[in-house]
Amino acid sequence: MPELPEVETTARALRGTLEGQRIRQVVVRERRLRWPVDPRLPQLLAGARVTKVRRRAKYVLVETDAGTLLIHLGMSGSIRLLTRDEPPGKHEHVDIVCENGEILRYKDPRRFGAFVWVTGDPAAHPLLKSLGPEPWDKACDADYLFALSRGRRVAVKSFIMDAGVIVGVGNIYANEALFRAGIRPRRSAGRVTRAEYGVLLAAIRQVLEEAIRAGGTTLRDFAAGRGQSGYFQVQLSVYGRGGQPCPGCGRRLAEVRTGGRSTVYCAHCQK
Repeated sequence: MPELPEVETTARALRGTLEGQRIRQVVVRERRLRWPVDPRLPQLLAGARVTKVRRRAKYVLVETDAGTLLIHLGMSGSIRLLTRDEPPGKHEHVDIVCENGEILRYKDPRRFGAFVWVTGDPAAHPLLKSLGPEPWDKACDADYLFALSRGRRVAVKSFIMDAGVIVGVGNIYANEALFRAGIRPRRSAGRVTRAEYGVLLAAIRQVLEEAIRAGGTTLRDFAAGRGQSGYFQVQLSVYGRGGQPCPGCGRRLAEVRTGGRSTVYCAHCQK
């Protein structure tokens, strides 16, 4: 599933192409995504000018002078930017055609993604209003995480993956951040100290920033705007490496299931 770095990479690719452009046409070949695409979307967006493209959590927000399009990539979604029209391939469900001829083309084999039209403040939309802060928000600090975790028996990995607590920390990056912070993924969130949350938050930010610079992580389906793959997977220390030597101490990495997700850690380096 595309996570924060992949979505940020996609948003940045779209920003340079779409901002300031007027939308000439929207073609919806398949409305049956996670939520049905509004049948009025081609009429609502035709002629609208894109004023801003940004990311919130795992959503790309395409803001126009007519409203905002929320795009979620789901489990297998990706966006390509085409400089000329090409026959659509299998599972390519939506095209947004700009005045300059460039085309945003959305592909989603599993159809778990979404194109949601919003008028008014997008932050007030049900999909966004209950989300926690971004990892870099001033309100998101060690004190915030420590206070929110008091009395919580849930595993710290599940805690930081909760989008109501902090957004964008998906499975890959939770594994990596906890390894860098030296914290075992299955420790209760309520047993992590304030100081440890400071170290963990710094690790989360560092891992996400490195992944964004690398263009995200391509494991199966993700590709960025022009179709290029992300390369952060070559830097992964623990994710997907269960049973292999720990890059820190050389001992074998353990692999377990936490909250239904694969969790890899070093029993020696992480306490």
